[in-house]
Amino acid sequence: MAGDPVFLDTSGLLAGRRTVACLWSPLLPRPHYFSTMLDRHFPSTPMKHLAICILLLAASLALTLATGCSSTAIALKESFGYVKREQLVDNVKAARDEQQAAKKQFESALAEFLAVTGTSGGELETKYNKLKAGYEASEKRAAAVTDKIQSVDTVAQALFAEWKTEIGQYSSPQLKTASEQQLADTRSQYDKLLGSMRTAEGKMKPVLTAFKDQVMFLKHNLNARAIASLQTTATQVQTDVASLVRDMEASIAEANAFIDQMGTSK
Repeated sequence: MAGDPVFLDTSGLLAGRRTVACLWSPLLPRPHYFSTMLDRHFPSTPMKHLAICILLLAASLALTLATGCSSTAIALKESFGYVKREQLVDNVKAARDEQQAAKKQFESALAEFLAVTGTSGGELETKYNKLKAGYEASEKRAAAVTDKIQSVDTVAQALFAEWKTEIGQYSSPQLKTASEQQLADTRSQYDKLLGSMRTAEGKMKPVLTAFKDQVMFLKHNLNARAIASLQTTATQVQTDVASLVRDMEASIAEANAFIDQMGTSK
C-alpha cells in the first residue's frame, strides 16, 4: 500500500526562523506535531536542523517498510496517532472517490465507442485514437479501484481483529455486551459495503474486455466494414456499462452510509 509523496516545507530553515517540518504522508498525518516538538526540545537552530534530518530519515524508512508490508504500514500510522478507525474511514472515502472517477471514465469511454460507430471513413483514425486512449484510461482507473478496495479491506480486518481482542479485556459485562453489539453492527455494515464494492469491481472486467476487443479489432480494420461490425455490439456494450454504472452508484451509496455510521458510533 504505497503512500502519497512526502513534502517537506523548510521555509525559513537557513534564515534561522521558526522551523516547521511538515512531513505529510499517510504515515505522518499530524504535521503540526513536529513543529511543536522541535521547538520544545531543540531551541538551538543547528540541533533543530539535525533533528529534521533524523526525522526525514525515519520517515523514509517508515515509507519503505509500509510499501513492503501493509500490516507494518497500519502500525506505523497508528504510532503517529492515526488510529485504525480513522484509517478505515479515510480509505473508504478514497475508494468511494476512485469509484466515482472510474464511473465517469467508463461513461466517457462508452461515449467514444458510440462515436466510432457513427463515424464516416475519413474520421475513423481520429476516433480510433480517442477510443484507444479511453480504454487505456479506463484500465488504469479499474486497477486503481481494485487497489483502493484492497486497502479498505486490509485496514478493516486489522481493526476488527483488534476490536475483538479488546472486547475480551472488559471487566464490565454491560460495556462488553455493548461493544460486542457495536462490533457486530459495524461488521454487518462493512460486509454490505465490501460486497457492493466487489460487485462493482467484478463488472469492470467484462466491460474492459469488450472495449479491448473493439480497440484491437479497429486497429487492423480501419474501414467502413469494421464500423458496421461494431454497430452490432454497441447495444450490448451500452447495457454492460449501464449495469456497471448502477453497481458503482450503489457501492458509492454504501460507502457514504458506512462513513456516516462510523462517524456516529464512536
